[in-house]
Order: sequence, then structure tokens, then C-alpha cells
Amino acid sequence: MTATIAARPDVRAASTATYAAFIGSGFAFASWASRIPQVRDSLDLDPGKLGLVLLAIAAGSLLALPLSGPVVSRIGSSRTVLSMAVLLGVGLTVAALGATTSVVPVVIGLFLLGFANGAWDVAMNVQGTVVERHLGRSIMSRFHAGFSLGTVAGALLGAAMVAWHVPVAPHLTAVAVLVVLGVTWQARRFIPDESPGEDRATGSALTAWKEPRTLLIGVFVLAFAFAEGVGNDWTSVAAIDGHHVSPALGTLAFAAFLTAMTVGRWFGPGLLDRFGRTPVVRVLALIGVVGLALFVFGPSPVYAYAGTLLWGLGASLGFPVGMSAGGDDPRRAAGRVSVIASIGYCAFLGGPPTIGFLGDHFTVLRALLTVAVLLGVAALVSSSVRPLEPGQVE
Repeated sequence: MTATIAARPDVRAASTATYAAFIGSGFAFASWASRIPQVRDSLDLDPGKLGLVLLAIAAGSLLALPLSGPVVSRIGSSRTVLSMAVLLGVGLTVAALGATTSVVPVVIGLFLLGFANGAWDVAMNVQGTVVERHLGRSIMSRFHAGFSLGTVAGALLGAAMVAWHVPVAPHLTAVAVLVVLGVTWQARRFIPDESPGEDRATGSALTAWKEPRTLLIGVFVLAFAFAEGVGNDWTSVAAIDGHHVSPALGTLAFAAFLTAMTVGRWFGPGLLDRFGRTPVVRVLALIGVVGLALFVFGPSPVYAYAGTLLWGLGASLGFPVGMSAGGDDPRRAAGRVSVIASIGYCAFLGGPPTIGFLGDHFTVLRALLTVAVLLGVAALVSSSVRPLEPGQVE
């Protein structure tokens, strides 16, 4: 793509709007995740029950993801993000208010949050591939860095709310309102998902399920999504219960994980352009394994915090690299991204109950070793994310 196209005001506006969508999604999710220990204590949940409650988010996402490809293809990424931002705000508010009463409204709210987040995720990634194409350079991981930046902001705000003893309900309700207003304003600036005269790949949203390369990328993303999702859901709990730090310091461990992911995603494009997708993600998978070993077996909280940073860095590029690989052919991006995200989000379905079940038997801290195993799987299948020429099917 030429620099002239990259300089068009509508493309620059769409790039800013895409960053806003990623940041808003991350901010909302991390705001919820930062209050998980307080919700657990308020509802008196053991690790197994907490895992089942968190499962509601993944269940909602997995219901939305297979539908999101055809939906985005039909109504576009802009309208999809607009509607899902409103639904996410409703779900977060219901979960926040339910945390003061009983488990049922929390589960309902988290299901709505997960459904909205799943469709929103596919739509903003599709818009990210469109912006990449117009700019003529790889910036997908920086959009995901925007997501991570939002998660860092949400986690730090959450830590402050915990330290200041602000209740869960007003904190998360205010976050919901802020995210809905900000994202719906920005998403109107998205550019069309297809350029004028560009032919749509007929049936791509469904036929992508038959493409071996697409399915293998889905497995790759699943492994990295498990590493990311477990870090989001369980870092603070594992630090508090396993390393016996205070709730505020446990939330800061979560913030350290998210900060490392943000750094990796922001500086990732240079590494990917210089060394290629496969070598970079293989090295990062190894870094993640080392970090998990430090976090689990470290003799003091200092080692645990160092491990958290390496874990977050190692998990940073897997998901965005998988999304970029799915969008190599822009005509088939919606279908392929939907399939890859659907498979990847199985990690968010299986992650909470897996860690919760193992946590009941071996402690949450030891249960995190499953993440290291899956990062090894990701390294083995990482050749699937090598660039694909437009129109090529494998």
C-alpha cells in the first residue's frame, strides 16, 4: 500500500477508533478481573465454584464467536462493535450489582459480558486487518497493545479501588458507563470492511472451518489464549493464596502481568518484521515457560513478580499474530478470524474450571503449570502462522 493511502484522514481516524475499541475492551475486562478476589469473598466461593462462575464469560463468548463471522460480514465491524459495546455495559453492570446479592445475577451478567466481548473481539480484529491493509504495514500487535494498555489501566484503577475500599458495584458500574460512551462514539469512525470493487469470498465465514491451516492457527491461538486468560483470571488469586501477599499487592501482580503483555505487544512489530512470525513466537513461548516456573516455584514474592513479568511477555504476541495470520487474505478475513477466535476462546471456556479443579487438588499455584505445557504445544505448531498470500488456501 502507498503512503498516500496511509495518509488519508479517514484511515487515520479509523486507526484511532480501532485503538479505542481495543483499549475499551481491555479496560472493561480488566476492571472486572481486578475485583474477582472481592467478588469471591463476598459470595464465599471456593476455587472450584469460582472457576464455574468465571466459566460464564467463556460460555457467552463461545456462543457469540461462531455467529460473529457471518454477522460482521453482513452488518460490518462498525455496527457490530457499537451494539456489542452497549450489551457489554449492561452485562458488566448486572454482574457488578449481583456481586452484592447472589451468584445467579453475577453469572447472567458475566454471560452477557462474554457474549458481547466475543462478537466485539472478532469485529475489531477484522477492522484491524482493514486498517493494516490501508496503512501498508503490520500494526495488529499494536492494536492488541492498546487492549493490554486498557487492561493495565483497568487493573491499576482496580488496585486503587481495592486500596481505598471502594465497593465493587459503584466501581464497575462507572466503568460500564465510561466504556459504552467512549467506544460507541469512536466506532462510528471505522472504515468499510471491504474496499470499493473488492470481491467478497463467497461463503468464507463457513468454509473457513474446512481449511487445515486456519484450524491449526486456531490451536496455536488456543494455547496462547490459555496462557493469557489464566493470567487474567488467576494471577491475583494465585499471588494472594500461594505467595501470601496482601489483596492490593495481589492485584498489582496482575497489573505487572498486563504491563509485560503491553510492552511485548507494542514493540512486537519490529521483531516480527525483522525475524518473522514463527521464530519470534517460539522464543516468546519459551520465555513464558521460564516465567511460569519462577512464578510457581519462586521462594519469595520477588521471584513471583519477576516470573509474572516473563509470563506476560511470553504470552504477548500469540493472539495478535494468530489474528494477523487469519487476515492475510482480506476477502476471507471475517470468516477466518471468526473460526480462529472460536477455537482460541475454548481456552477461556476450559481455563477457569481447569485451574479451579486442579486448584482444589494441588493449589492454584501448582495448577498454573498447565499453562507451561500448552505454551510448548504453541511452539510446536507455530509454523502455521507463516504469512499466506491472498487467495491461497491450505
